[in-house]
Amino acid sequence: MTGAQSRRLGGALTALVTPFAAGGTRLDERALGDLVAWQVGQGTEGLVVGGPTGEGPTLTEQERDRALRVVLEAAGGRVPVIAAAGSNCTRTAIGLTRAAALAGADAALMVTPSYNRPMQEGLYRHCAAIAGAVALPLLLHADPARTGIECRPETLARLAALPGIVGLVDATGDLARLGLAEQAAGPGFRLLSGDDATAAAHAAMGGQGCVSVVANLAPGPCAALQRAARAGDHAGARAIQARLRPLVAALARESDPGPVKLALALLRPGCAPDLRLPLVRPRPETEAAIAAALALLDPRAVAA
Repeated sequence: MTGAQSRRLGGALTALVTPFAAGGTRLDERALGDLVAWQVGQGTEGLVVGGPTGEGPTLTEQERDRALRVVLEAAGGRVPVIAAAGSNCTRTAIGLTRAAALAGADAALMVTPSYNRPMQEGLYRHCAAIAGAVALPLLLHADPARTGIECRPETLARLAALPGIVGLVDATGDLARLGLAEQAAGPGFRLLSGDDATAAAHAAMGGQGCVSVVANLAPGPCAALQRAARAGDHAGARAIQARLRPLVAALARESDPGPVKLALALLRPGCAPDLRLPLVRPRPETEAAIAAALALLDPRAVAA
């Protein structure tokens, strides 16, 4: 991967939901394509497909591949498309990453393995095996709340030295980890946030972007926040963060992506709120909080 290509993996990236039809039984390809077109038109700088917000664990391999191809076609090369290809089985992760590369993804997102929870040496060998098997840029994804495993600085240093591993998405919201990661990984390694609540602060401390859930609903403001941060206007970035705060808080009331899919259905009726079990529709009090938060947004902040 060239330096120019690596620099594209940053800024305002949306962790895309996966719209379903027929009560969640099949992909809604039209709604997904329309969502991507709107996202790109609003200034989104990258798209992540099939991650936790995209209900990746419930997608079949065929659905995962089809969703990726729909997004790639709708994006039309205007922004990078990153395929979530992680698994707690190394062989499976290699297969998913190969499929993503074959489809034309610009990079793959590799989450730390859950459930079997390897030790740090196992985590290193897992990621090294994927990087060695597939010539596709990899972003590591640290989300200990979901996976139960950390990527420690000493492990990150070893992984960052491998060709093909180009960055880290840290979903913890712990800003102290940014400096440790920067020191461990060295210059040129992409350090991205996976936490909407701390996106502005992460950027002010040197982070290069955010993989955002709320960007499904407010792609324009999320892109403006990252542009402001890149320009050194951190007061402006914080002001945008403050406007988004009630919505970010409302989405955090229940497990992602239930709240954001419900909110998206309120904003864009073409996107159904359908989920797949074990996720269920948010409770009425959460729905009320989401509606109230959406009502607080400046109508110019979101586009129909």
